[in-house]
Amino acid sequence: MAPRTVLGTCHHDCPDSCGWVATVDGDVAVKLRGNPEHPFSRGELCPKVNRFLDRVYSPERVLTPLVRTGPKGSGELRPASWDEALELTAARVHEVVARWGGEAILPWSSAGTQGLIQMSSLDRRLFARLGATRLTGSLCGATAKTGTAIALGTPLAADPADVRHARLVLLWGTNTKLTNRHLWPFVEEARAAGAEVVVIDPIRTVTADAADWFVQPLPGTDVALMLAVIHVLVRDGLVDESYVAAHTDGFDELARRAAPWTPARAADVCGIDGGDVERLARLYGTRRPTLIRTLIGAEHHEHGARFFRTLACLPSLVGDWDRQGGGLARSVGSWASTTVDDSVFDPPEAAGGAGRRSINMNHLGRALTDPDLDPPIGALFVWNGNPAVTLPNAGAVRRGLGRDDLFCAVSEQFLTDTARFADVVFPATTQLEQLDAVVAWGHPYLGWNEPAIAPRGEAVPNTELWRRLAAALGFTDPSLFEPDEALLAAALGAVDRDELRTRGFVRLTVPEHLRPDAGGRFPTPSGRIDLAGDLPPEHLPAAEGPRGDPDLRARFPLVLLTPKTHTRFLNSSYSALPGHGDREDGPHVELDPADAAARGIADGDRVRVANDRGALTLTARVGDRLRPGVVAVPFGWWGDHHGEAATANTLTNDTITDRGGGVAFADTLVEVSPLPPGGCR
Repeated sequence: MAPRTVLGTCHHDCPDSCGWVATVDGDVAVKLRGNPEHPFSRGELCPKVNRFLDRVYSPERVLTPLVRTGPKGSGELRPASWDEALELTAARVHEVVARWGGEAILPWSSAGTQGLIQMSSLDRRLFARLGATRLTGSLCGATAKTGTAIALGTPLAADPADVRHARLVLLWGTNTKLTNRHLWPFVEEARAAGAEVVVIDPIRTVTADAADWFVQPLPGTDVALMLAVIHVLVRDGLVDESYVAAHTDGFDELARRAAPWTPARAADVCGIDGGDVERLARLYGTRRPTLIRTLIGAEHHEHGARFFRTLACLPSLVGDWDRQGGGLARSVGSWASTTVDDSVFDPPEAAGGAGRRSINMNHLGRALTDPDLDPPIGALFVWNGNPAVTLPNAGAVRRGLGRDDLFCAVSEQFLTDTARFADVVFPATTQLEQLDAVVAWGHPYLGWNEPAIAPRGEAVPNTELWRRLAAALGFTDPSLFEPDEALLAAALGAVDRDELRTRGFVRLTVPEHLRPDAGGRFPTPSGRIDLAGDLPPEHLPAAEGPRGDPDLRARFPLVLLTPKTHTRFLNSSYSALPGHGDREDGPHVELDPADAAARGIADGDRVRVANDRGALTLTARVGDRLRPGVVAVPFGWWGDHHGEAATANTLTNDTITDRGGGVAFADTLVEVSPLPPGGCR
């Protein structure tokens, strides 16, 4: 039988959601390449996904249920049958419910797959049926969404691909060439037509190196820079007065709030030259259209929503929402509700959450280690994530996972740091082995994913795990056993699924020119952009969060950033695979030469990076990517492979953001100190 091709869509937590084509020979996938027909990814996959078959056929895949035999965290588990693993899990769940009630059960999941049904569908119904604690909050995205909606009345914004029509491109707090790489050709189209590309970022990234101009403010000072831009727009008569009069409220109040923020004052706060503030503001006020592109990094501050709320005012002042190639482009995922309805997966209202306890997903460590939590978490289910690595305050997460009285079940493809603590590990399929549709957050196309091969070993999709677990628990409600095709049919509604399956993608039911208003009316109470709502305070401090605490800053004077810098692994997903993470530099801390010299640290030295949450022992990298006062530890390394000191999130702040239930990763302070020769602590 000749090899066949199968269309699919990448499921990773990445804005690009690339279309792919798998070549299958017999029962084996032998090739995976980008779908050249896809209008956004255009036939290209990233370096990590080009080698996705290494993941599918890795000898380290978990292909059978596992049951713990050794101490928690040791990774000592033995193979078990599905019947044994399910019976053990059901018995422990019943014990927990009998002792403390359903709220002692906590489901925890993230975006390990962004598939419509494998990310979250039947699990909502199952855990509601159990009366489990509800998981709320967001690792990323919700704060940006909420902040944007304060000004616009909606999280909807421009299509990032419209950047090709821009004459000025501001890439603000986003490393496009690395984390949104398929958008970069659209940026280059704009540049070829005469656009100037400006990157604003606290780290000199590969995107900054490719820009026409790089502006490097200190972390968390962006709102001061925005207010200075507004100051200059008003001062120099660069505001589109007709647009402001027709479509906004609160301009006078915004202008008053920006009046004290002269370029000189903002320059002092941001640590940049006052002339650069003037130049940026003049560029923004005179180049039409200008597209501002940002993603999620900037929301990881205690006042992260304020960043997006203030940024959304800028296009409103110059009338760029009316121009294709102008405005603000953030996540396109909010547009998906025009076409996809995932609320069909919700349990009946009576079971959906009224009266049930909720815990923010970023506070898993706090919840698992809180001796006063009533009822305590007695059973934890984890899927689509590796919280021992990816959550802030990860040391607390690990301590909680290590509780002897906690029952933990994990659905996974590999024995991650989290899975090593599990009592039961269920084997999960990869995207090549499961049916799904994928909603993108970087472009307005819905992707289809046809399973290319049968599940390897005894692995099952998440939906099948929930069906099997529901049966083991003795439940009979038909809604808990709905098949995948029926779930997709319900959520996709009027989508032509035959076309979707045949082409591998369809465009969402959205206008050609995405804009947050309909017929000039914004979905605020007045129908106009709210320039004054929830403005920054009159006397916005130079530093907020922990940076504004002089005692804490005295002990830990360096701001820690934990960027994604890896080309071969995404988040923590590929860290364990040979040829992916092992080809990177390995866990390290980057310092500016001035900070290194002040501490007697040379490039290559072993150093201690520490704060009140924990300490890492890392190799120092001294270079010019950072400003003095800022250090960076790349995110994503597994502690199992590099020691617990590899987990950057051991140090990060788990304070919840001002809006949206996100988390202030980037409001983290540390000190870096040299270790004596041979030192390990």
